[in-house]
Amino acid sequence: MDTKKALPILFAVMFLVMVGFGIIIPVLPFYAEEMGASPTQLGLLMAVYSLMQLLFAPIWGRISDRIGRKPVIMIGIFGLALSFFLMAISSTLWMLFAARIIGGLLSSANMPTVMAYVADITSDEDRGKGMGIIGASIGLGFIFGPAIGGVFSEISLSLPFYIAGASSLLTFLLVTLLLKESLSIENRNSYSKGKNSIRNTVSGPTSILFFLQLFVSLSLSGLEATFAYFAADKAGLGAVELGYIFMIMGLAGAIVQGGLVGKMTKRFGEGFVIQIGIVTSAIGFLLILLVENFTTAAIYLTVFGIGNGLIRPSVSSLLTKTSKTGHGSTTGVLSSFDSLGRIIGPPLGGWLFTISIGLPYISGIILSVAAFILYRLYIAANSKKLQSGTS
Repeated sequence: MDTKKALPILFAVMFLVMVGFGIIIPVLPFYAEEMGASPTQLGLLMAVYSLMQLLFAPIWGRISDRIGRKPVIMIGIFGLALSFFLMAISSTLWMLFAARIIGGLLSSANMPTVMAYVADITSDEDRGKGMGIIGASIGLGFIFGPAIGGVFSEISLSLPFYIAGASSLLTFLLVTLLLKESLSIENRNSYSKGKNSIRNTVSGPTSILFFLQLFVSLSLSGLEATFAYFAADKAGLGAVELGYIFMIMGLAGAIVQGGLVGKMTKRFGEGFVIQIGIVTSAIGFLLILLVENFTTAAIYLTVFGIGNGLIRPSVSSLLTKTSKTGHGSTTGVLSSFDSLGRIIGPPLGGWLFTISIGLPYISGIILSVAAFILYRLYIAANSKKLQSGTS
């Protein structure tokens, strides 16, 4: 399929998927509370979705290598719509849990398959740009979704779930009517011969990049879980100001991913961009410790957001170029490592916060340093492999 036609469609698809996902974020805690959920049960309700993503993203990625991208994307989006409508009609807590499990299981097909689709249709030179555009659509969806959810929850707590379901159905129609298959039958046949097992995907020097992404995801989710309390304590900021701060950070990240990542990876290569991103994130964490008011919070968090925005698309791009297994297997395992970070990060960040309020951000600096060292190890392992291959 023509890249110029496919990328805008994929941008719209992931934007609408993330708007739907974002709509329920500010509403779900109150909705679950109405059904008698305790704080622990609410935590489990959030975690069970990420757990399903962790377990099933690699499986969907492998399936997309065998049967094609389009049917798997359609399954993922339909699953998302189904889970939103099930949540809308839930009257007890177990129904809410069932909806979240179904949603996590089926929607874990979306991210890896869309990333694999981008890898299918882009040249090595333009891969970073394609991954960046998808990253930008995800970031923008996360900005608009919670804002829409907050507004409509004033009318009724179940209304945002119906809107999220309708948004997902619209996305399903968009994919059905406009998106063409990107994976040729020949490629499907070659991947179905068993070369794309998870063990093969995480072997060799490329496996280091998965752990690098895990560290980045850990530090980001630790920040997201604790920054509201930190900003309230250090600068007296409330929910409205925090909403604006995360919106500014999200916009900066989306602009960087949508425009800068492609240009930088084309000129300097993914490795350089990953390292710049890690260093910028670490500087962001350090600055966050110095937050005093709304302005400093917005600026320092945006520095972090820009750094973070450079890393994921560049890692995705580099992995799909260097991995010897199918694009779907590779992006599926990457999504799984991302989810693992999102499961461990919030409770770890919360625990560190209870010890000392600056500790989640100091640990963020340490994780960034570890990620940087991992990338240097990846380069060393790669050059060693090349030398042994030529000798």
